Amino acid sequence: MSWPNLRSDIGLLRALVVGVALCWSVAFVVIALWYRLELYADGAMFSYAVAVQDVWAFHWHNISGRLSVFVLSLLPAEIYVGLTGDPAAGIIVYAALFYAAPLAGLIGTFAADRSRDRSIFVYACCSTALLCPLVFGFPTEMWFAHAMFWPTLAVSHHAKPTVAGTALVFVMMLILAFTHEGALVLAFAVVATLAPRGWRDTAFRRAAAALVVVLMLSVAVKIVLPPDEYYAGVLLRAARHFFDPAIFQVSIVLLLSATLTLYVVIFLMLSRSAPQRAHLYAAGMVASVLAVYWLWLDHTIHASSRYYLRTALVIVTPVFGALATLGAGHQGGRPALSFPALEWVMGAVRSRGARPLAAAFLLLTLVHVTETGKFVAAWTDYRTAVAALATADQSDRALGNPRFVSSDRISSNLNLLSWFSTTPYLSVIAANFTPNRLVIDPKGNYFWLACATATANEEVARAVPVEARYLVRVYSCLHR
Repeated sequence: MSWPNLRSDIGLLRALVVGVALCWSVAFVVIALWYRLELYADGAMFSYAVAVQDVWAFHWHNISGRLSVFVLSLLPAEIYVGLTGDPAAGIIVYAALFYAAPLAGLIGTFAADRSRDRSIFVYACCSTALLCPLVFGFPTEMWFAHAMFWPTLAVSHHAKPTVAGTALVFVMMLILAFTHEGALVLAFAVVATLAPRGWRDTAFRRAAAALVVVLMLSVAVKIVLPPDEYYAGVLLRAARHFFDPAIFQVSIVLLLSATLTLYVVIFLMLSRSAPQRAHLYAAGMVASVLAVYWLWLDHTIHASSRYYLRTALVIVTPVFGALATLGAGHQGGRPALSFPALEWVMGAVRSRGARPLAAAFLLLTLVHVTETGKFVAAWTDYRTAVAALATADQSDRALGNPRFVSSDRISSNLNLLSWFSTTPYLSVIAANFTPNRLVIDPKGNYFWLACATATANEEVARAVPVEARYLVRVYSCLHR
């Protein structure tokens, strides 16, 4: 095992990818905590459930296939609230644990990777830098799945052929599979990268056996802990649209595609006249075009599409995983995969493609940084507007109660950040758990809590004031 020579172009490219990914991984935590991104969209409901110490009863029993996220982020936060009586701090604990997943995943991958030039770790960094910003801010459990895929891949390839090594592979596969139903695709991908070694290979057999056991456990958990009738249909509809091609017809995907396409076209046009600097000129021109677009033409916010682009993590992450194991030696020195055509392409990249790839990578990073900045700025303004409504005296009795107020009072440009089903819970937290009004989206047609569940939570002692839980109960009982 070695680390790339930083004096070579390919070594500098790897160092760039690793550096950017580590910066993103730290920034995810810092930005999320500073801008309270754990409250965005479904995160408002999850955070409220942590605060009132009822995560399992409120929702997680409906998604038993995602137990890993519950155990690793939500449950510790709920326990913290119970021990300290501080719901606000408990939500911060949840946010810190959730958004630290990519950093923890990279650390685990680095520790487990024994491939040549730490190939798996480098590709894990590339995947983190290019894919995670697409969904950053939305509390999709695929965030955890992506983070767990990479150390699972590294462990499956490089753990020692011992009882302890086999147990480690099984545990990692189990945690991965129970992050999200889509993570089962990632688990299959891990085994697929080992398949070219042949059935006789110990690593392949133990990973395949672990996957079989994990699949049986997944089915058993679904049978023992089925979702409520209300959610069963909702989850089925969501599953049907998970791989809908329309998911990718959004502004951020178009912008990234246009950026990369324009860069390639300009680079190819200049590669003959200025072969040594074509990548610099092309990157500079594309950056200038992006600046004009953002300053004068752009009117989009990459917000709600962060949820739907979790599909990109399911589709693209295995591709990065396959590339990571291409030609990477394991402990026996034999390549895990061998595809001559792809190896030829990789050889061409090593010889003369590192600098152009580095420029392209930086352009895509520029897009991600700018779009993230736009998102958090708009989210801050929206959260402030919700807090103002929740603490004011305005009322919309047509919503069913004199202490309800419509979110339509917020300007339409800020309402681009709304998530209709969780606005009431956001208003409680934004008002520091003492709302004067519950902010309701009148277009809402999806209701998280049954009347009985909200009533049971109101009737027991919790760290959140009973008045706030009373409002949530009234709202829930009007609809379920």
